[in-house]
Amino acid sequence: MRHIRAPFTALYRPDSLSIHHQFNFSTIQGQLNQSSEHKIHSHLLKICLQQCQRIKIRHPFDETPQRLAQASRTSKTIHAQTLIFGFGSKGQLGNAIVDLYSKCGNAEFSLKAFNQLEKQDILAWNSVLSMYSRQGAVKQVIRCFQSLQNCGVPPNQFTYAIVLSSCARLVDIDLGKQVHCGVIKMGFEFYSFCEGSLIDMYSKCGSLVDSRKIFDAVEYPDTVSWTAMIAGYVQVGLPEEALKVFEDMQKLDLFPDQVAFVTVITACVGLGRLDDACDLFAQMPNPNVVAWNVMISGHAKRGCNIEAIIFFQNMWRTGVKSTRSTLGSVLSAIASLAALNYGLLVHAQAIKQGLNSNVFVGSSLISMYAKCEKMEAAKKVFDALDERNLVLWNTMLGGYAQNGYGSQVMKVFTEMRSCGFQPDEFSYTSILSACACLECLQMGSQLHSFIIKHNFECNLFVENALVDMYAKCGALEEARQQFESIRNKDNVSWNAIIVGYVQEENEDEAFIMFRRMSLDGITPDEVSLASILSACSNLQALEQGEQVHCFLVKSGLQKSLYAGSSLIDMYVKCGSIEAARNVFSCMPNRSVVSMNALIAGYVQHDFDEAIDLFHEMQNGGLNPSEITFASLLDACNGPVKLNLGRQIHCLILKRGLLSGDDLLGVSLLVMYMNSQRKKDADILFSEFQYPKSTILWTAIISAHTQNGCSEEALQFYREMRRNDAIPDQAAFASVLKACSTLASLADGRVIHSLIFHIGFDSDELTCSALVDMYAKCGEIKSSVQVFEEMGSKTDVISWNSMIVGFAKNGYAENALKIFNEMKQTQIRPDDVTFLGVLTACSHAGRVSEGREIFDIMVNTYKIAPRVDHYACMIDLLGRWGFLKEAEEFIDKLKFEPDAMIWATLLGACRIHGDDIRARRVAEKLIELEPENSSSYVLLSNIYAASGNWDEVNSVRRTMREKGLRKFPGCSWIVVGQKTNLFVAGDKFHPSSGEIHAVLKDLISLMKKDGFVAETDSLLLDED
Repeated sequence: MRHIRAPFTALYRPDSLSIHHQFNFSTIQGQLNQSSEHKIHSHLLKICLQQCQRIKIRHPFDETPQRLAQASRTSKTIHAQTLIFGFGSKGQLGNAIVDLYSKCGNAEFSLKAFNQLEKQDILAWNSVLSMYSRQGAVKQVIRCFQSLQNCGVPPNQFTYAIVLSSCARLVDIDLGKQVHCGVIKMGFEFYSFCEGSLIDMYSKCGSLVDSRKIFDAVEYPDTVSWTAMIAGYVQVGLPEEALKVFEDMQKLDLFPDQVAFVTVITACVGLGRLDDACDLFAQMPNPNVVAWNVMISGHAKRGCNIEAIIFFQNMWRTGVKSTRSTLGSVLSAIASLAALNYGLLVHAQAIKQGLNSNVFVGSSLISMYAKCEKMEAAKKVFDALDERNLVLWNTMLGGYAQNGYGSQVMKVFTEMRSCGFQPDEFSYTSILSACACLECLQMGSQLHSFIIKHNFECNLFVENALVDMYAKCGALEEARQQFESIRNKDNVSWNAIIVGYVQEENEDEAFIMFRRMSLDGITPDEVSLASILSACSNLQALEQGEQVHCFLVKSGLQKSLYAGSSLIDMYVKCGSIEAARNVFSCMPNRSVVSMNALIAGYVQHDFDEAIDLFHEMQNGGLNPSEITFASLLDACNGPVKLNLGRQIHCLILKRGLLSGDDLLGVSLLVMYMNSQRKKDADILFSEFQYPKSTILWTAIISAHTQNGCSEEALQFYREMRRNDAIPDQAAFASVLKACSTLASLADGRVIHSLIFHIGFDSDELTCSALVDMYAKCGEIKSSVQVFEEMGSKTDVISWNSMIVGFAKNGYAENALKIFNEMKQTQIRPDDVTFLGVLTACSHAGRVSEGREIFDIMVNTYKIAPRVDHYACMIDLLGRWGFLKEAEEFIDKLKFEPDAMIWATLLGACRIHGDDIRARRVAEKLIELEPENSSSYVLLSNIYAASGNWDEVNSVRRTMREKGLRKFPGCSWIVVGQKTNLFVAGDKFHPSSGEIHAVLKDLISLMKKDGFVAETDSLLLDED
């Protein structure tokens, strides 16, 4: 048989929690005498009171379920021993057991022990009341208090304090007043516990007058009363009054307790007086977790995110354990800074403390990862959580929406609903944001119906999201209708509609809405001001932009990063680079965005200054972004800056920015092509990983087209199709331009077929390119058909394509007709429109109408004529015999006429055989371009036409002496997939022999028919 130790030795062990491990009380019960019973009773009571004290001295937030469960097991052991020894449930030990059960939160056993008490005195009742109060069961507190009164047990001051606290939490001032009467009746109104509780109750019920009366009536208020009064003022939103009370408290040399400190620090934070909050916090001897939380959350909410993180680090160093509130606040600060490294450390601490499975912490972690653009990590956190509430789902939806993952938002939304969660206003704003991101108008409209069905259509968050969705989907009419239906519009409402108009380039309407916003008493914020500055940039409306600048100065926003960057961008795009620099110089803080805006301006005006800014950005600790490098590369657009472009290319590779970034890939391709380094561009393109994006294919096709390599552009297009890449609007526009340049009608028709097949025949820009291609290929009938079948002609480019097409093909009347139709549709003509119309007038001989149109362009539409407009007017006048007027027109120009102007007049002189004027004009032209053979050839042809062969020989002699040769003409024809190029006098074509044999036969046949070659405008090649 196992040896049993003496009972009293075990009972007096220091580790009192080990009772049930040390004894078998049943074996020794018979050996006990009265003295032993007393000692065991005393020791059980001592253990019970020690356990109660241990729970009491800890802060409730620090209690883990494991600790409370351990204390609960201890209380059950003690309770069992009292029953074994026959002590029953009486006296102080019975009350202590009830109290311990209550402090452990074990309501079932607490009530059982309470009901077994021989005498249920006020101490036992208070234990049960305290338990219900701690559990938040305030109504149960009231019911228990009523039972206490019905049993005739007189409440004490602690009873009333507990009940008054419950009245405060219920915000039931009538019940509180009844309890107050009981306090007075029992004579407890001047007891400190009751005084503090009464002040707290009236404060939380919003009756500060009564609260202050009680407070002022207290002769010597204790810390609890002072704290209650301070908290009351904070509760009703009077933090300044709270601070005054705190100052009065300090004047009386009363040292605040932790609660008082936390309360007054909360007041300082609410007023934005973070420095005062820090000073008070520094005075706290041992700040508890609540105080740390207030400091961390207060700084985070005020945008002082770095300070919030520092407080968190200091808290961790002092050994105070984080709560879910701590982690939520610091993760919010980290998210605002997108400081992923700190976020990973906090995530690790959450795992260590076992808080990562908490829904609140999980939601904060997801939000942090989303702001750091790490949605894969956010998804892992989400998937690891067993418990999910609506807030968690909304955080996930919002994260995907913020990062532009529209399809993922749709997927998560569907999954959320399948799990039985009904969307709220935040769910709808996320899914509407996804529709806007995907420009999915149909789904957005369906969702709108769903929102109406579930009575969310009057929720301001949802209303604003609907305006934003419709605007970003290009449905401005629906966006405006939704906007006008909002009753209480806020800044977000106005911003959504203004941004929508600006994005759709309806700047006039954006300005109207901006003025309406101000008239309605809504003060524009940074978003609306930045949007209206963008509108000014689009229109290059410097004067209006300066007015907005004044408003920013008046509002004190001109130095903020967001508004300041928008101002710089506006001034740059309006050509006022010095004003942009002044704004930049006045900004206390610089960001990559603001520096990018200024660099983009300087690359157009002073490239050296742009490079200096680039160095300044790096020296200031800012990392250049893809936009920075793209702006610099755009300026390296010629052979002179090729080396600099290559250096930038190396720097991009070194920083690892090229991988997966189409923007820089496009900029590099364009830089190499514009620098006449086609081979380098082709090598770079070949190095991009497959599958190459449509953007990259478009870039290489466009770059070749713009640099005169149309045949190669077509080859790249064919390769693009072989790789199953689907062309977009820009790709079609570029390759159709290549077809136009090559007059490759067959390729153009094949491309037209694909456009129709994939649905781009409804796209206005693509159709405009088709109209232009057919016109330049001479297929005017097809050009007209495409134009007439266009569903939308809201862009001036569409009309220009048709007008210029008619004009270039000699259909002047048709061009003028289209121009008149265009004016009736309220489409504003641009400089290209008038160039086409003037060309049509020139071809049709409508001189007076041409003069009138030129006047309308300058004086009505305020379009400054370019050189080619002047040349077109000179051609119009000269072609139809108004040579003197044409020459006078040139003399009136406010700039020195260039070679194009004089060449146009010289061509007119040739038509009308005006040798004298032709010589004078040719001298001007030769003076401007002495090495250009065309002016000599044209003059020689004029002399030849008039039979002045001496002058013809003189011109030929001059050309020979200067070593000038006439540039041979060329033509080409596409046979199959091969383009055959023919140059005058060229004998290098593979089929040259056959071609010349056929040509010889044709010439023979022509001579037999009596054809005589025209030689009056012929200049023979010189050996």
